[in-house]
Amino acid sequence: MKAIVLRNWGGPEVLEMVDMPDPQVGSDEVLVRVRAVAMNHLDLWVRGGLPNLKVPLPHILGADMAGEVAATGDWVKDLQVGERVVVNPGSSCGECEFCLGGEDGLCKDYKILGEHVPGGYAQFVTVPGKSVIRIPPDLSYEQAAAAPLAFMTAWRMLVTRAAVKPGEDVLVLGAGSGVSTAVIQIAKMAGCTVYATSSSEEKLRKARELGADVTINHTTMEIDKAIWELTGKRGVDVVVDHVGPKTMMKSIRSLRRGGRLLVCGATTGNFAEIDLRYIFWRQISILGSTMSSHREFEQVMRLVFMGKLKPVVDRVFPLEKTREAHEYLERGEQFGKVVLTPP
Repeated sequence: MKAIVLRNWGGPEVLEMVDMPDPQVGSDEVLVRVRAVAMNHLDLWVRGGLPNLKVPLPHILGADMAGEVAATGDWVKDLQVGERVVVNPGSSCGECEFCLGGEDGLCKDYKILGEHVPGGYAQFVTVPGKSVIRIPPDLSYEQAAAAPLAFMTAWRMLVTRAAVKPGEDVLVLGAGSGVSTAVIQIAKMAGCTVYATSSSEEKLRKARELGADVTINHTTMEIDKAIWELTGKRGVDVVVDHVGPKTMMKSIRSLRRGGRLLVCGATTGNFAEIDLRYIFWRQISILGSTMSSHREFEQVMRLVFMGKLKPVVDRVFPLEKTREAHEYLERGEQFGKVVLTPP
């Protein structure tokens, strides 16, 4: 099969298309013919090398993928060759206290495709049979691949962790990211008023088309000051911040008393300095969140299949242009997901 591999950690130049043997299928696995694989910032971080990540090289990136079942293991009885499917990018041990309690996203052995195990930047990939669900015929492979990681992350943050309610105000930073486009839609579905930020007027326009009620260009006005004015010095109920140190205190200052800060990423660095007085005096809750359980994955994907939530595909690149796609994502020009299509 054709695959994009990393032989070393580094910039886009380390991405190389090679011929590799087709993956072997275990008894409880399925072989998926990858038709589309969506990119995430996770791909950029893994490509650059993560301090505690130890995987054998060459390594294949790619967490989000959709395609067709090409083969099934002996224990997989509910899937047929040729069926169109999308893959849950996370897997767990199935035996620990968290897995048995339905919180498999907290499993100590939780693994993400493309990070801990070979991913979907290839013509074929093997995944656990339980991780695969069928997709409807009217959903394109590109849209299906654009949904899992972003929507499952957004769903767990807003619905499970923050338990957002109708009438609440939700602020999401970086409106153009895949997670943010999912947050906007899920928050609107929940009956919230959505505030979204970006440095691009074009992205803010698209955010409004997606459902954002109020948009803020953070190059012309500080986010916290804008929120303070827009909410009559109250603040918002919930802030979704995946930016990190660059925005953390602005996010905290944007919250009302008793508000909730949701953190699912840190694109500007790993260590943030905050004023603890805001946390205890205003009784702010900081909720970390990443990925989701398989049940949450199925819940949110059902809404995608019904057309109530719509994955946003920004650009599609052929797999052989993966370096160019990485450079594009690094420049932050996208609104929504960047998708690769294997030959």
